[in-house]
Amino acid sequence: MALPASRRSVMTLYSRATCPYCHRVRMVLAEKRVSVDIINIDGASLPEDLLDLNPYNTLPTLTDRDLVLYNSQIIMEYLEDRYPHPPLMPVDPVSKARTRLFLYRIDHDWYSMLNDIAGGDEKAAGKARNALRDSLTVVAPTFKQKPFFMSDEISLADCSLAPLLWRLPSYGIELPVQAKPLMQYAERMFAREAFRASLSSAEREIR
Repeated sequence: MALPASRRSVMTLYSRATCPYCHRVRMVLAEKRVSVDIINIDGASLPEDLLDLNPYNTLPTLTDRDLVLYNSQIIMEYLEDRYPHPPLMPVDPVSKARTRLFLYRIDHDWYSMLNDIAGGDEKAAGKARNALRDSLTVVAPTFKQKPFFMSDEISLADCSLAPLLWRLPSYGIELPVQAKPLMQYAERMFAREAFRASLSSAEREIR
């Protein structure tokens, strides 16, 4: 991740160059300007040291000294607590809870379709593409109200949504004109320095 190291860290992130879950962790790291050693995993096999660290053998996996974390949302919230500035979560409990609900909905309603889209069953993939396109189109008008996802400030929800939107062309999804507010939001996110820094070389080739 080509970003000036403004903070010293002994963190290591095991990441896959094309994985949206890994990408959203990389975006949080970039927004917070945390220096991190990124180990890119290619292919299906994982290195032995990662197999020893993570019993689920999943990516992303983050190590911070003696701490080992897996599950991208847990990692993102840990980074928020570990490096509170700049903040990516609201301070007050009500707004923080709402942001966590947004994160849940992004995962449950949208990320959950990616396995079918990337799977080998074309019928299931087509159904998932249509469902994802239609769901994003339905929520698109809400992006007229705020510069970020239901907020005046960038949050972990934006760091989760932007990697998904970046990948729409590779998923074979073209949003209709009714989704223009969402597409404008996406372009704002893609223009952020941290988003550009979070992209792997493989991800840059998507657009």
